[in-house]
Amino acid sequence: MPNLLHSHFPKIIAIANQKGGVGKTTTTINLAAALAENGKKVLLVDLDPQGNASTGLGIGASERALTTYDLLLDDQPLSEIVQDTETNNISIVPATVDLSSADIELYSNEKRNHLLRDALRQPDMSNFSFDFILIDCPPSLNLLTINAMVAANSVLVPLQSEFFALEGLSQLMLSIREIRELANPDLRIEGIVLTMFDSRNNLSLQVEQDARDNLGDLVFKTVIPRNVRVSEAPSFAMPVLAYDSTSKGAIAYRALASEVVNNNVNTS
Repeated sequence: MPNLLHSHFPKIIAIANQKGGVGKTTTTINLAAALAENGKKVLLVDLDPQGNASTGLGIGASERALTTYDLLLDDQPLSEIVQDTETNNISIVPATVDLSSADIELYSNEKRNHLLRDALRQPDMSNFSFDFILIDCPPSLNLLTINAMVAANSVLVPLQSEFFALEGLSQLMLSIREIRELANPDLRIEGIVLTMFDSRNNLSLQVEQDARDNLGDLVFKTVIPRNVRVSEAPSFAMPVLAYDSTSKGAIAYRALASEVVNNNVNTS
């Protein structure tokens, strides 16, 4: 894969965890919003058949005529699929439940692991001038998630601050290693971000300590707090940065975006 960090191509980050309910989509939406607030142009690729990232950015079901399904399986050009959102500097390739059948259909395609990579490297990508592409992966290690990792420069892992969190992480790390060995040697771990963190809870503090002891600098300094504003924002189809800009959740996602931008600078 070409080193996209030294070209006009955007940096591609897959946000992945095979476990649901860890704040994956919430992190994708709000990291995108924080990067956009920082002047970065962001494309969010909704690769989850639930389509929650699309809903969370205000793209209604009736507005999803072309989706990631068409991008992967119908060779539709990006220019016909990418949509603007109500958040400045954020565009999206939306998803619908149709994507749930894509995993089965991909098995018969000899290029099944590389379809998203090829789609995101269409010649017209440079016309958009995106700085980042964030891929919201489904909560499983299926072919869609594999496509995301093959397409990506790095993987960002949201890790819920709960018991057994680190045990579930090991399989994801093995999958990342396999993708690196077989299909994408440049893939790296962007970082692991602790989500739903409650500093008053001894379990959250213990999970954080265990994560930092075992994974060291892979764990972002920023932790995302358990915050009611973060939970409320999706029902208003907006990121928490727009819903309540001064909330603890919004402040935390801005700090996470700063770390991601610094990662980009340090690896350029």
